[in-house]
Amino acid sequence: QVQLVESGGGSVQAGGSLRLTCSASGRTISTLTLAWFRQGPGKERDCVAASMWSGSGTYYADSVNSRFTVTRDNAENTVYLQMNSVKPEDTALYYCAAKRTSNDLHMSGSYAYWGRGTQVTGSS
Repeated sequence: QVQLVESGGGSVQAGGSLRLTCSASGRTISTLTLAWFRQGPGKERDCVAASMWSGSGTYYADSVNSRFTVTRDNAENTVYLQMNSVKPEDTALYYCAAKRTSNDLHMSGSYAYWGRGTQVTGSS
């Protein structure tokens, strides 16, 4: 069993920055793929960024590429999402997710473990 807890959400003006934190417990994240998903009002849950457990491979959605960065600290069992140049359309509930494989990074159905989410609001 893996438990994931997100923190760091809040309101930020357009162009500002936030850093989301996902703290994992139950096992080391060294062999887990970790990802950030988001779900805005009336929208599907989409993958924002992912970090593969093997190597240093990452995935970014086109909508956030060059603005958001996913990093991990395996020693602290923590993964981060650095959000720069936040836009109003980034407003969503952001979820941390984890799985044991490193394929299909953007597919929410492939992730077995989920946090409860943290709200991010980009204001104009």
